Amino acid sequence: MTMQKANGKTEWWRKSVVYQVYPRSFNDTTGSGIGDIRGLTKKLDYLKDLGADIVWLQPVYVSPQNDNGYDVADYRAIDPTYGTMEDFDELAAELKRRDMHLMLDIVVNHSSTEHAWFRESRKSKDNPYRNYYIWRDPAPGGGPPNNWQSKFGGSAWQYDEATGQYFLALFDKTQADLNWENEKVRQEAADLMRFWADKGVDGFRMDVINLISKDQDFPDDDGSIMTGDGRRYYTDGPRVHEYIKELYERVYGPYDVVTVGEMSSTTLQHCIRYSNPEEREFSMTFNFHHLKVDYPQGKKWELMPYDFEALKSLLSSWQIGMQQGGGWNALFWNNHDQPRALSRFADDGRCRVASAKMLATTLHGLQGTPYVFQGEEIGMPNPNWNDISEFRDIESKNMYRIMVEMGKTPEEAFEIIAKRSRDNARTPMQWNYGPQAGFTDGTPWIKVDERYPEINVKMQRDDPNSVFAHYKTLIALRKTEDVLTDGRYVRLDEQHPQVFAYARTNDRDTLVVVSNFSGEEAAFSLPEAYRSLGGSQAELLAGNMPETPDWQTDLRLEPYASFMWIIRG
Repeated sequence: MTMQKANGKTEWWRKSVVYQVYPRSFNDTTGSGIGDIRGLTKKLDYLKDLGADIVWLQPVYVSPQNDNGYDVADYRAIDPTYGTMEDFDELAAELKRRDMHLMLDIVVNHSSTEHAWFRESRKSKDNPYRNYYIWRDPAPGGGPPNNWQSKFGGSAWQYDEATGQYFLALFDKTQADLNWENEKVRQEAADLMRFWADKGVDGFRMDVINLISKDQDFPDDDGSIMTGDGRRYYTDGPRVHEYIKELYERVYGPYDVVTVGEMSSTTLQHCIRYSNPEEREFSMTFNFHHLKVDYPQGKKWELMPYDFEALKSLLSSWQIGMQQGGGWNALFWNNHDQPRALSRFADDGRCRVASAKMLATTLHGLQGTPYVFQGEEIGMPNPNWNDISEFRDIESKNMYRIMVEMGKTPEEAFEIIAKRSRDNARTPMQWNYGPQAGFTDGTPWIKVDERYPEINVKMQRDDPNSVFAHYKTLIALRKTEDVLTDGRYVRLDEQHPQVFAYARTNDRDTLVVVSNFSGEEAAFSLPEAYRSLGGSQAELLAGNMPETPDWQTDLRLEPYASFMWIIRG
């Protein structure tokens, strides 16, 4: 197959799979209890064996680590916690030697308040760097300039006594939002990306990039649209596409890098624009709507069983919409900011292995570029939490305090944090049966899940029936089966209460995926057009059960059963 070209460039990443590394928890080579860059380099053969093409390395810049590296104090230096620039250069070289690609996390919606720019900015109102950030006078009568809320809780504005003004901080109070209205800020962002591209970085993951353009009137949010916390005035803001096109012209296009935009509270229409090659913006986009189907009325810090129909409908509408609009999805169940999908949408206990394979098959049959978050490929669930003191995430600790202050009992607040916390994804990678799961010789920065002796890389890597082997199969199929790249999406299950089924069809082949998302046996019949199409020619590409049901009969699906077939034209 000849890959689609955009602006004369081959879009090789459409048949790739990305492996996301949270370096703090991946592999520690120093005994510090914190993972490091050399730890990742030592595991590249493992990632190559899995089949990963692109390794997404999360922030390793100099940082006070108030938000685990997403509070950057120096964009051009490696934090000593993770190693040295020489370690980074070695990683980049070793990836290239294996014909793999490095994607680096870029955080330019905000910087740390310890960044030199901000330290200068807060010195005086007429400092040359003042306009690098968003400063405003108090509201009439005092208090914050408006009622916007931080995504980590509390006001989004922080008061600075020295100059008598507030600065905007949509995340932690030490993460000051950069002022993208300032041409110098936009040039700085492009310059820092060129710095890393010149060092051999092949791609960039752009953190909350759709928040960079704010409504310059900074109005109060009356709550009539969306959530009332101000996001309507800075999400997919008035100049955001202009700014991203500028980055494309300055960096993405000239360096021919793969890019993915993390899109907070976005819309399908915007993501089509962000990722359609004709627009010259990003290669692909992340959206999170499918990971909010267990949020009651959109509220993250409350609990409810997930809405299965909403999950299927959202995945389907984004598949169809992005296809029709010429956009491209970044496909994922898990990342460093989300609880483990295995514990949210399936059974992380008795049926853990079948469930992990089912989720993988369902996702890897869709159109887009799949992302695998560390530990997902061995079926790591949410860890067992015993006490609030075990958590490290600033968002989780803030929300626990706020929930108790608002009247929840400590037990109620703990239950919510245990299910919702970002720390669920951040416990150490489980490599073997040894102490601390082989992650470190020291004391880990965050607890290791007690179940690591039953869930680790060593016990799965050579087991043909393991979760790891299943991921390896699915990743290999992405490279060999063109229908996974260019097949049109059709949903087949018609609101079945247990089953998610869909087809992908191009001019030659038809691929069908059928998954039982429930812990009970399910009955399902494919539409007649597909049953007659398949006949005895339906070839099983991936399955998670010892026996495969007959294509031409009513399918009897065991709990969490999942199958991927192809009918070759």
